[in-house]
Amino acid sequence: MRMNTIITQQLLERLASLLRSENRSLLLEYGLQPVQFDALHYLSICNRYSDTPMSVTEYLGQTKGSVSQTLKVLEKKGLIVKTPDCCDKRVAHMAVTTEGRQLIKAVLPSPLLEVAGDVLGNKDLVSINSTLGTLLRTVQQANNFKSFGQCDSCRHNIKSAEDDYFCGLTKEPLTKMDIQLICREHQPRQLEGTE
Repeated sequence: MRMNTIITQQLLERLASLLRSENRSLLLEYGLQPVQFDALHYLSICNRYSDTPMSVTEYLGQTKGSVSQTLKVLEKKGLIVKTPDCCDKRVAHMAVTTEGRQLIKAVLPSPLLEVAGDVLGNKDLVSINSTLGTLLRTVQQANNFKSFGQCDSCRHNIKSAEDDYFCGLTKEPLTKMDIQLICREHQPRQLEGTE
């Protein structure tokens, strides 16, 4: 078991190293560091409850100061805009601009992975994604990490009618688009018979 875990770690670290190297090269053109791009990408896939500096800090596992500097760079480059919360002026929300979304589209998906995906084929990619998703969820659950999952898989998401959704935690309606975004408050649904 231990040997297989070491091999899994080595494979994941090598793949991550290749992707980081490629990412650094791609981002040079835009004057961004990988962590800045990671924050930008996160903000493009999170919901309105998760678009705050604190959420970015939790998601990236960075310090508040580091994330603050990262967000300032993204804002200065016109890739995000900051707006105060309508109810709590101490809270700021970050939204990705059109320019930010264009940058993300230019960088993702990874050209390295696209080439590999073409060689592997869709069936293998689906299998790999499923296995990696299971591994991620298991690591998160086993170590009590926040899952930052999509609302559509959250136990707080209640479908009240066809295309009508409601968050049981915030007591607010959700749109079809909302349930595809990730949330810092995500709690995976329990499988039937496991609660």
